[in-house]
Amino acid sequence: MIGRAINKLTGASLLDEQSAARVRKLIEQGASLCAALNACGAPEEQSLRFLAEELGYSFVELEKQSIRKEFLLKFPARILLEQHILPLENGEEVVAVICDPFDTTGVDELRVATGRNFSIALAPLAEIDRCAKKYLGVGADTVQSMISEAGENGFQVIETDGDEDMDLTDAAEGASIIRFVNQILTEAIELRATDVHIEPFEEELRVRYRIDGVLQQASIAQEVKQFQSAIVSRLKILAKLDIAEKRVPQDGRIKIRIAGREIDVRVSVIPMLYGEAVVLRLLDRTSVLLGMDKLGMSDRDLRLSARILERPHGIILVTGPTGSGKTTTLYAALSHINHVERKIITIEDPIEYQLHGINQIQVSRKAGLTFAGGLRSILRHDPDVVLVGEIRDMETAEIAVQASLTGHLVFSTLHTNDAPSAMTRLVDMGIEPYLVSSSLEAVLAQRLVRLICPDCKMEVPAHERDALRAQYGEDLPEVLYRGRGCRECSQKGYRGRLGIFEFMMITDDLRSLILENASSRDLRRLATKQGMMSLREDGFRHLREGRTTIEEILRVTKDERFDENGAYVQGGE
Repeated sequence: MIGRAINKLTGASLLDEQSAARVRKLIEQGASLCAALNACGAPEEQSLRFLAEELGYSFVELEKQSIRKEFLLKFPARILLEQHILPLENGEEVVAVICDPFDTTGVDELRVATGRNFSIALAPLAEIDRCAKKYLGVGADTVQSMISEAGENGFQVIETDGDEDMDLTDAAEGASIIRFVNQILTEAIELRATDVHIEPFEEELRVRYRIDGVLQQASIAQEVKQFQSAIVSRLKILAKLDIAEKRVPQDGRIKIRIAGREIDVRVSVIPMLYGEAVVLRLLDRTSVLLGMDKLGMSDRDLRLSARILERPHGIILVTGPTGSGKTTTLYAALSHINHVERKIITIEDPIEYQLHGINQIQVSRKAGLTFAGGLRSILRHDPDVVLVGEIRDMETAEIAVQASLTGHLVFSTLHTNDAPSAMTRLVDMGIEPYLVSSSLEAVLAQRLVRLICPDCKMEVPAHERDALRAQYGEDLPEVLYRGRGCRECSQKGYRGRLGIFEFMMITDDLRSLILENASSRDLRRLATKQGMMSLREDGFRHLREGRTTIEEILRVTKDERFDENGAYVQGGE
């Protein structure tokens, strides 16, 4: 029967002869029809629509269906998730949506487990899995197993309070707890999340993922709350933290490997009102390193960058809040100047990318290796270029300045909101203005803006565009775009990010102002006259090129301009 179906797909030009032969071979090896079609690059949705019509089944567009979570909870989550089945209400009838019309073993298993009869409909595998996760929650099958194990093994369900007498180590090592934590991490990585927030509240344990810089709530079964302490203990065990200590914050690190990718997970545990909250920072060590021309810089900033990177000595700072892409920019710069003639050493916390040909040092507070101590040692190692992960204190800043004045090119990051504030921040740390003036070569402030999803990009209607132009003036282009929201972008309208930059070259005039201990506003005024674009102005460049939305630019920047008389004008967000 499958053979006839493949022949019909070939006759309908949905498969060519070569792909059809490969599909047959994969099915003989045990693959499902959908898996074989996907492996061969065949159009799954079109193929299933065709087969549904041939076999007398319905094809269901799940994103248009009204699905009730309460209805899905009537069926065993394990069967639904393992067999890729989604039950739908259709009056008195229950429709089992599957992806393979020739494999109904899952429907049979569901029929035995529930005692109900099902009619069959077809939908793509990815759509079934997406809806199941959305409505049942991540690890719904595992949650049922956790509840079952809690009863069978005789240990109590873990509560937020009063668990001193419970063996949390045994609970945390339970197979279902381990599997649930693995499912959370796996989904986060699949969704391209950079952070996972596990937050305890009175009635729920909330899990959120930071995707493209914005937090999104994960769908988690409410019953997970009762296993809160066991989940936190499992993460503590992985990070080699003290599971008995719940009164003070703890930090650790986990290394995991998923689908051949090595992920470094930074773990932060802090006691809150209703238990311990955990934040996991996910760092993909196998990420593809971007070149300078792929960061999103303007032609002007790229030219200035190329000039600055050829300097023999001095300090180059990249500033911005956490998660603004500073490290990626610095690594791109190091890769640009990474030649055999140069000795490059970095000291970082943590090492986010592994760079061939560059000597990298990991900060270790337990061993007493700090940024300042490591930097002193690096300078005795005959480097040409030094990267300090972050200037956090006066000691590190002083050594970085001295390194630049003794013939080294020094890269580092600083937490300031814009480029001009970097100078005043160094002075506030205790560095003399004359040292800042003589050592600093350039400051690059940056943010990341989300890009419009290319799969659902649409033009903003004329009346909305005109209203925005009336509000923001001629800075807005004639045509604006936004994302409609689709399955590829999880209905958000955005997918991926790109940098916006404020590049401040330290000219002789700026050095004179720094010597006078001028304010960051005065420094901004002069830098603007010399051609520096603010973060918002650079963001509008991406807007004109149709890459992002006005809402996204306003989200990450503020309006900082000067009128024709040189007076500072600060607009609203």
